[in-house]
Amino acid sequence: MQRLANFDVSRQFVGKWSKVAAQTTFGIICAASMVGLRTLYDLWAPTSGPFAMIYPTVLLATLYGHWRAGVAAFCVSFAWAWYFVLPAPQSFLFTEATDPARVLLNGVCAIIVIIFAEAFRRAAHSTMDTIREEADRRLTLLADLEHRTKNNFALVASMLEIQKRRIPHAELHGPLDDAVGRVRTFADAYSGLAMEQGKEKDVAIGPYLDMMLTRLERAALPQNVRLFREIDDIKLSRETAVAIGLYLNEAVSNAAKYAFPDNRAGTLAVYFHCRDGKWRLTIEDDGVGEEALSQTPGGLGSKLLSAFAQQAGATHHAGPVLNGFRTEMRVADEVLA
Repeated sequence: MQRLANFDVSRQFVGKWSKVAAQTTFGIICAASMVGLRTLYDLWAPTSGPFAMIYPTVLLATLYGHWRAGVAAFCVSFAWAWYFVLPAPQSFLFTEATDPARVLLNGVCAIIVIIFAEAFRRAAHSTMDTIREEADRRLTLLADLEHRTKNNFALVASMLEIQKRRIPHAELHGPLDDAVGRVRTFADAYSGLAMEQGKEKDVAIGPYLDMMLTRLERAALPQNVRLFREIDDIKLSRETAVAIGLYLNEAVSNAAKYAFPDNRAGTLAVYFHCRDGKWRLTIEDDGVGEEALSQTPGGLGSKLLSAFAQQAGATHHAGPVLNGFRTEMRVADEVLA
């Protein structure tokens, strides 16, 4: 319906006269269509309502072809109906004394329809253009905000790196390295969003998560760990997509750090499934199950995962399973089969 409301037969033409030609042609086509329908109708009820079909014809022609199309449709269809349908057929002469006033009234009413249809068309297109410009402006501001956010995260990470080099106590370097890694993770999530989605309002989750997993596989996972992924491609809001990306980063980083010690081989599986508008993100490994060390109640890892899930409007669940450890985020408490 929205495409139909925005339809304009002359939009694809650049030159003024080509637009005029397209609009006029469209009006003639509308009139020809009316003539065809009226001819079929005359087989059943000839000469009845000779000007009745002119009104929808000029209305459609004006709405989708501007006033020129409406005028062209009016001239052709009105002249045809007067000559071929109004008694006496195939003549512009009148058989009844009331026919001249009848013809004049129908002509004036058809012109009024053209005027109001053109006014409505202009108002509707002006409103749509305003809405489109406002949406583009908001998307531009959002993209700029995400770019600044990414740069700010990178700046914070650099400041932490400088501070770490100034601290002589080696035992403090580990927590600072963890902090730097998490901040860089935030920056990567926003950077990947901007790179994959541009200025679109919604985010296609499939390419976005696939890109993030490829980065994580290269940067965080040892060569002896195989990454398996199964991702449904749906569209979600940018805020939700960022939260999912941050959650995925944190969970995969924990698995890489704790699940496969001493060069242990294994598999890390990532599932993103959607059904009936509800989605679930699962990160599962067949490691030693020691991610629980990073997700103890009140621990930083657990708090971060819970915060990311809350930002996405979802709930966070984590715990050991039969052959490893599972971290999961799902919308509300919906269980997907």
